[in-house]
Formats: sequence, structure tokens, C-alpha cells
Amino acid sequence: MDIRIGITNSPREITFESAQTASEVEAIVAAGLEEGSRYIKLADNKGKVFIVPSGSFSYIELGSESSRRVGFVA
Repeated sequence: MDIRIGITNSPREITFESAQTASEVEAIVAAGLEEGSRYIKLADNKGKVFIVPSGSFSYIELGSESSRRVGFVA
């Protein structure tokens, strides 16, 4: 799944692919925001961990969960 995170007061966004489902990511973010957590931690497919302060979220965009096809489809 593709994940894009917009950060307030920053012209760039964080973009990565994760093996987590949309509902898992949504649950992690919602729990972090409801509990007043200082940061939210997400991981990508390659093992990188992204720690983002929860107060700096501008938006979080969850892309499609289907994998991209490579090559020609008959």
C-alpha cells in the first residue's frame, strides 16, 4: 500500500510503500492521535521505520492495497 504523509510547515511529504493494510495503518494513526501520543511510528516494505510527531500531521493519504502489475497482460 502506498502511504503519503503531509507535514505542516514543510513543502515536502513523506512517501513510502508498506505491507500493512489500510485498516492497520488507520488504526495505528487513530490510536496515536486519540491517546495523545507524541509520535506515530510506521514501517515500509524495506524495513525503514518512519517516526513522525503526531502534532505535525497535515494529512495522511492511504493508497490502493492492490499491487502494481509489471509487464504485459494477455
